[in-house]
Amino acid sequence: MIYNDFFCISSKVNLYSNSKFNYFLTLNGLTTKKIPGGNLSLFKKCVDFTRADDIKELGLYPYFRPIEENEGPVVQIEGKKIVMAGSNNYLGLTAHPKVKEAAIRAVEKYGTGCSGSRYLTGTLDLHIELEQRMAKFFNAESVLLYSTGFQTALGVIPTLVQKGDYIVSDKDNHACIVTGNLIAKGSLAEMVRYKHNDMDDLERVISKLPKDAGKLIVSDGVFSTGGEIVDLPRLNEVAKKYNAQILIDDAHSVGVIGKGGRGTASEFGLESEIDLGMGTFSKTFASLGGFVYGPERVINYLKHHSPALIFSASPTPASVAAALAALDILEAEPERVTKLIGNASYVRNKFREAGFTVTDGRTAIVPVIVGDDALAFQMWRKLYDNGVFVNVFISPGVPAGRQMMRTSYMSSHETEHLDYIVDTFKKVGSELGII
Repeated sequence: MIYNDFFCISSKVNLYSNSKFNYFLTLNGLTTKKIPGGNLSLFKKCVDFTRADDIKELGLYPYFRPIEENEGPVVQIEGKKIVMAGSNNYLGLTAHPKVKEAAIRAVEKYGTGCSGSRYLTGTLDLHIELEQRMAKFFNAESVLLYSTGFQTALGVIPTLVQKGDYIVSDKDNHACIVTGNLIAKGSLAEMVRYKHNDMDDLERVISKLPKDAGKLIVSDGVFSTGGEIVDLPRLNEVAKKYNAQILIDDAHSVGVIGKGGRGTASEFGLESEIDLGMGTFSKTFASLGGFVYGPERVINYLKHHSPALIFSASPTPASVAAALAALDILEAEPERVTKLIGNASYVRNKFREAGFTVTDGRTAIVPVIVGDDALAFQMWRKLYDNGVFVNVFISPGVPAGRQMMRTSYMSSHETEHLDYIVDTFKKVGSELGII
C-alpha cells in the first residue's frame, strides 16, 4: 500500500543507487544502542532504524525543516529567504489579514480551546455556522466537522462500512483513507482495491462482490502525489451499475478545481451523483480541521456513532474562525482559483520546455520525475541551497522509477517567483545531468 506523504523506508531497501552512498545506507546488524528497560523485543525496529540519521549525515535530509517566517510564496528557513514551491496553501490565505484577524477575534471571544468533544461540551456557535456555510457551498444537505482532515477519514469510513460491507479503494489513495480502511477491516468489514484510476479494473473488482452487499467506493478527487484527477464520470457509472455508494476525498480539490473551487464533483457536473465528500481546512482554507458532507440522515448517524468525533476534542475557535474567513474570501474572490491554475500551468509548460519529465495535469500539483532515490535527494539539496523548497518523494512512497520533486503552487505566487523556480530547476537539472 502507498502512504503518499511518509518517509517510510524499509530497512531492507537500499535508498541510493550511487555506490558512494552504500556505506552510509547499509545496516550491519543490530546497533549497540540500548533502550531503557533492556527489553528490545518491541523497540528493536526503532533501534534498527537509522536511515534518517544516515541521510542527515550526508546533509540531504529534507524533512522536518522548521519554518521561521511564512509570507506565503516566500518563507524563511535557517535564516534565509526561500521561494516555497511545496506548500498546500493553494489560495495563499494563511497570511491573509482577514483570516488572521478572524482567528485573533475568536481567541479573544472563546479562548484557545473548547475543552471537550462536539458530542458533549465542545460545540460552539462557530462550529454550527461553519457547517451550515459549508453545506451551502457544496449544495449539500448537511456537513459535519472533524478536528483534522486525516481524522475525518478515520471517522467516516469505519463508522459506515461494517461487517458484511465492502470498501472498494483506489490503490493510490491517501494514507488517511488507507488507515480508515484498515480500521474498518479490523471490525470485520471487507476491503478490495483496484488499479490506480483504472475504471475498467474497478468494474472487474466490484463485479465479483455480492450483489446485495453494502459497497463504498472511495477515491481521492485529486491525488496528492501526482495531481491526477479521478475519472469521476466513469467511476459514477460503475457505482450506479453495481449499487455502490461513493466517497470522494477533496482535500486537494477544493479551491483548486470545480466551479468557484467547489471540488471534483463540481468539476464534472456530478454534485447530485456522489453520496459523500470529505476534505480538510488545512490547505485552501488556511486553517486546521476536516469535514464530511452528504445526506442529512447519514451525517446525523455519524454524529452519534463516529468514535473519532465523539471522543476527540472539537476544532479550536481560532481554526474554525480562520476557515470561515477563508471561505468568505473564496466565495468573494473566485478569481484566486483561476490564478492558481494559471500559475501551475505556466510552470508545468516551462518545465516541459526545459526538458524535464512532468506528469500531465490541470491541478496545483506539478511533479517533476527524477526516477532515482539518490538523484532525488541530491536534487532536493541543490534546489534548497539555491533558494527553492520542494517536496521530495522517494521509493517506496512512490513506485521505483517515479521518484520525484513534488512541486505545488499558490495563487499568491507572482511571475517573478515562478520564473525563479523554473530557472533554479534548469540550473540544478543541468548540473545533475537530468536535462
